[in-house]
Amino acid sequence: MAFFSSQPPYMNPVIPFTGIIQGGLQEGLQITLQGAVQAFANRIAVNFQTGYSGNDIAFHFNPRFEEGGYVVCNTKQNGQWGPEERKMQMPFGKGMPFELCFLVQRSDFKVMVNKNFFMQYSHRVPYHLVDTIAVSGCLQLSYITFQAQGFQPAHQAPVAQTIIHTVHSTPGQMFSTPGIPPMAYPTQAYTIPFFTSIPNGLYPSKSIIVTGRVLPDAQRFHINLRSGGDIAFHLNPRFNEKAVVRNTQINSSWGPEERSLPGRMPFSRGQSFSVWILCEGHCFKVSVDGQHMCEYYHRLKNLPAINSLEVAGDIQLTHVQT
Repeated sequence: MAFFSSQPPYMNPVIPFTGIIQGGLQEGLQITLQGAVQAFANRIAVNFQTGYSGNDIAFHFNPRFEEGGYVVCNTKQNGQWGPEERKMQMPFGKGMPFELCFLVQRSDFKVMVNKNFFMQYSHRVPYHLVDTIAVSGCLQLSYITFQAQGFQPAHQAPVAQTIIHTVHSTPGQMFSTPGIPPMAYPTQAYTIPFFTSIPNGLYPSKSIIVTGRVLPDAQRFHINLRSGGDIAFHLNPRFNEKAVVRNTQINSSWGPEERSLPGRMPFSRGQSFSVWILCEGHCFKVSVDGQHMCEYYHRLKNLPAINSLEVAGDIQLTHVQT
């Protein structure tokens, strides 16, 4: 039986937010929320539920800032809440950025806040009934991502944990919610060119996410998926040519370029972007800002050997997930 399909992220969702979890919850799925708590926050909530009604919530994660701060967890079945579980600790700070991760395990949800273990919540209902995530309360979100953890696809090498590199945007750039002043995040810009490893390489259903902002006077930038000294996939938006060039370089020699696009050039100078590259058995599928852009058939077939990512050119990076 195939594992769940990879899902593109929800970028800068407006709160309250409700969105589908494609394929539902599966063991080994990690869902990561990055954002910031409002300075005047009283409560926030993340619900893993069945459908949009909110009558059946497998896991209600509800930080409350009153009385010194604590977190309520619960399950709702047929509109009725069960017994509360409370952790008398507050891992979030008002006005502060955060990274919140939920890992679906066989017997429970594992919750991490800012890369530190916070709690576990035992399943009261079968987690595979969950197909929706809902987020509400006094917070801003930059993204919600979905990634397999510790999953070993058939006939492929074991998969290491996802590595997420995050830098918070500065006011006036991406990830600001309309009507809400952007948070003054601490800034730590990526160094361009940016390099990182892809642990154990690529495999079908593996996704790579790169988000950032094109510089106002940009000429071009590129995203390379590398196999040693070769470039298995070169994605190269060129603003002076209004083209997105795709290619492969083997033994320092480029192959034939691919330039055709179904619509207009999806990148714009001075604008933010999100690139999602999904590796499948026969090709890469590329989406930009949630819209399918192209497919690129593999010229280097040894997917596990494609094990590093390079990003360079006239952009500012805000988030990279490998």
